[in-house]
Amino acid sequence: MTSLSAHLRARLARLPREPGLAVALSGGGDSTALLHALAGLRGPLVPALRALHVHHGLLPEADDWAERCAALCRELDVPLEVLRVAARPRGREGPEAAARRARYAALAAALAPGETCLTAHHRDDQAETFLLQALRGAGPAGLAAMPPLRRLGRGWLARPLLELPRAALRAHLEAHGLGWAEDPTNRDPRLLRARLRHEVMPALEGARPGAAATLARAAAHCAEAAALLEALAGIDLATAGAGARTLPVAGLARLEPARARNALRHWIRRAGLPLPNTAQLEAALRMTVASRGDAAPVFRWPGGELRRHAGALHLLPPLPEPRLAPRRWDLAAPLALPELGGELRAEPARGPGLLDPARVAGGVEVRLRRGGERLRPWGRAGTRPLKKLLQEAGLPPWERERLPLLVADGAVAAVPGVAVAAAFATGSEDSRGLRIVWRAPWHGPAPGAGERPSP
Repeated sequence: MTSLSAHLRARLARLPREPGLAVALSGGGDSTALLHALAGLRGPLVPALRALHVHHGLLPEADDWAERCAALCRELDVPLEVLRVAARPRGREGPEAAARRARYAALAAALAPGETCLTAHHRDDQAETFLLQALRGAGPAGLAAMPPLRRLGRGWLARPLLELPRAALRAHLEAHGLGWAEDPTNRDPRLLRARLRHEVMPALEGARPGAAATLARAAAHCAEAAALLEALAGIDLATAGAGARTLPVAGLARLEPARARNALRHWIRRAGLPLPNTAQLEAALRMTVASRGDAAPVFRWPGGELRRHAGALHLLPPLPEPRLAPRRWDLAAPLALPELGGELRAEPARGPGLLDPARVAGGVEVRLRRGGERLRPWGRAGTRPLKKLLQEAGLPPWERERLPLLVADGAVAAVPGVAVAAAFATGSEDSRGLRIVWRAPWHGPAPGAGERPSP
């Protein structure tokens, strides 16, 4: 069996090591062995080393674990940073998932630019993760289990021990007389992973020696398949003319169902939104692609929305209700509108067609449309219905009904990204004015109000 130190020497040469390495140290046996072995390799392979301990505060032993980590780091002369988190479950999230989410968020925030955080996940952990994902009905991406290297915050997350069995880490602990803390949840029969570890995996090894290695190898095959599916999705999305948040319906409809689901799944993942399950993906395709051409279907799942408009699918985070209590704004500082999940800014600029501060010296009222508003945009003749201006600007219906207006003296003075009323606009090239910018996660890119409209 390959020793832990020898394995690390081979793996570290392939990993980013500048400006240094950090070990996610729980105080358990695996991370204790990893930190101890790395401390013995300090030099060209390990130019700088520190430890990060996430204090979840979920169990009575949490303070003892932190102290054990501190004692080990003092003995090894390794700097330690303790990261305290509040791991509260969200929605249907279980305590274990909440703790994992909070842990990785804390590690991500603690990493310096380019720094690599190492975890002690090994081959047996990989096999267990593969089984867990299989029991959840995961596809290739889920069955790929844990990747050996990925981005984390401003740095990297590396798992250099995925090819090494747990026994190699235990051998290192015994050879160096190292003690460690035992997490009681590792033997809690209410947790599926604990039952897999202590009941299912021993039974599999008894029936098929080397089962853990075989399952870990299957995870690697799935990782390769997942990479190929992602490449195929990239080809299909490019052919369909997909953007970051828009996807032409016709391009998606030309794909066979399996490829359409694959393309849609990867498009959503690239946008950073939670993935719908397979049944939800199929329902989304039926509702948004197969419905009649003049329909405006909306498909929602926890964490995202798909809306069809003007022949394209639009991918959005969950939209807030189109409600806004009118309020005053002096234009001096950004105005947060939490009801709409966005922020208004008044950015100084020069030129004609900007909002003239002198004409709104008393500030403005910010509110949503009420219907029937009209204005004469700077640079255009005659008054126009606001509804028509919004349509001409290409704003989809959900943005039109959530777009805040700036009102002065009872008249619409500016519509962010669309127009400034002539009565409130600057008139010359050297005029000092304000460009009104509206930013919200669901609002598409648009120039700030006051940019010169097309003639």
